[in-house]
Amino acid sequence: MRTISKNAILMVSLVFCFLLAGIPGAAALGGGEGWVSVVCDVDGASVYFDGQYKGVTAGGSLTVPVYTTGTPYETATVEKSGYNPYSSAITMPSESQTTTIYATLNPFPTPTPDTYGSISVSSQPSGASIYFNDNYRGAAPLLISDVYPGRYSIRAEKAGYAAYTTTAQVSSGSRTSVYCPMSALDSSGALYVISTPSGANVYLDAAYKGSTPITLTNLASGTHIMQIDQAGYYDWKSTVTVPSGGTRTIDATLNPMSTSTTGWLYVSSSPGGAEVTLDGSAMGQTPSSGSLKLNNIAAGSHTIVLNRPGYQQYSTTTVVSSNTVTEVSAILTSSGTPSGTGGLAVSSTPAGANVFIDNAFIGISPLTLTSVEAGSHVISMKLDGYHEYSVTTPINTGAVSTISAALVPATPVTTKKSPVSPVAALLAICCAAGILLWKRS
Repeated sequence: MRTISKNAILMVSLVFCFLLAGIPGAAALGGGEGWVSVVCDVDGASVYFDGQYKGVTAGGSLTVPVYTTGTPYETATVEKSGYNPYSSAITMPSESQTTTIYATLNPFPTPTPDTYGSISVSSQPSGASIYFNDNYRGAAPLLISDVYPGRYSIRAEKAGYAAYTTTAQVSSGSRTSVYCPMSALDSSGALYVISTPSGANVYLDAAYKGSTPITLTNLASGTHIMQIDQAGYYDWKSTVTVPSGGTRTIDATLNPMSTSTTGWLYVSSSPGGAEVTLDGSAMGQTPSSGSLKLNNIAAGSHTIVLNRPGYQQYSTTTVVSSNTVTEVSAILTSSGTPSGTGGLAVSSTPAGANVFIDNAFIGISPLTLTSVEAGSHVISMKLDGYHEYSVTTPINTGAVSTISAALVPATPVTTKKSPVSPVAALLAICCAAGILLWKRS
């Protein structure tokens, strides 16, 4: 039998490996990957494929890897605050190829007095509470000024009447009139109010009704706010529900006040972070939201001073009463802030974000403020499931600043492990077999 040399065995194994590596489509067994390059004229723009966040542009582009054997993407969207969003169809690449999308973001136009419109709201009966995009704006008749063009919801509410809701389309430089006819509620009910001790004053929806015991009739069915007070006792306050066509008994027990000669002092500031002194003694710092609560403060007159770097000192004198909470709310004035106020219109995508000015909560997006102190302010937006958005913007006297934020989802980053290619495994086996045969021969 003819003996095969070691060199021949090794040569045959290597040739077989190279031939197998050259089989057409063998690399495709590994899953197949290509790339979509998004070229944008604005850096920091957020890129989404079919609504899935893919990253932000940097250095003029963002390259996104895609699997050519998976479900193809259809639409790419590029967004950034202050710019009109861009959308385009996605052409999926072949394996190891790259397709390119060119996105141009056009900035929103600079607002001018003619950019905005207004809404005139009236109601029947007059005096209804008016809510603009669920934000209370005042009682009808009411003029809502400096409204950016678009569609908004208007809701009118009044005790004893069914709420009325409609929408208003606002155009640049024009006034939209909204009329809210309200229907009186068909049914009414009554409340029988008693207290311990009796003879206490009764208030319903802040209106004095008499003293206990008392029956209140012809009340609109639904929820109302009731307060009962008497000298020497703590106030009793609660929401009460008036039944339709019936009478409900309200039995309030008033708690007597103690004979303490101290009270409480709640101090807050906008912005927070101010050092508080009471009659010359340091008491702590105001929080960014809420109040600094000072307990067991002797009844009488006290001097409160607040100091915060970059702001003018705030000083006031207040009187603390025994067993009573006294509140001091300080609006701090920046040392270099121009005088006057301006407007601020804030919106977010998606809507419903908590909005803060200089760490002070002001409402939920979208919203419009008409009296913001002129100067530089930090605007922040927070929404569960999204990264916090923050920007510093100037507020100019008599002008309206607009902020439109595209919130970035807080998507956890996952790393996919590349699967081991069957071809690579087969190549390794062939090479190992060739070497083993060569050693044995």
